[in-house]
Amino acid sequence: QVQLIESGGGLVQAGDSLRLSCTGFGRSNNLRGWFRQVPGREREFLAATYWGSDTRYYVDSVKGRFTISRNVRNNTIYLQMNSLKPEDTAVYYCAARTDYNNNAFKKGLAPYWGHGTQVTVSS
Repeated sequence: QVQLIESGGGLVQAGDSLRLSCTGFGRSNNLRGWFRQVPGREREFLAATYWGSDTRYYVDSVKGRFTISRNVRNNTIYLQMNSLKPEDTAVYYCAARTDYNNNAFKKGLAPYWGHGTQVTVSS
């Protein structure tokens, strides 16, 4: 049973770093990744990884600052966020698909979602 649980959010200052974690994936969740959402705005794709190959994809706006990684033994993915900015304030979600359709995934089309973890970056 897939039950995604995010952790690691919190209140930080601009320039700080945070690492988010997501656990609870099923063995068939081949595509796993991170999104964020600000109230009143659409959910935004951030990064994804193909679990088998560890091929990684990022939205251009976070390349160089955010890194998605995984721990196979713990069946966990991470989102390392560096040089955080106030505009990074959002609820961060992990999500998963069983296939490898990254185009659909980037649009938020995923059957599995966590409940989210709040990240607040103060200026």
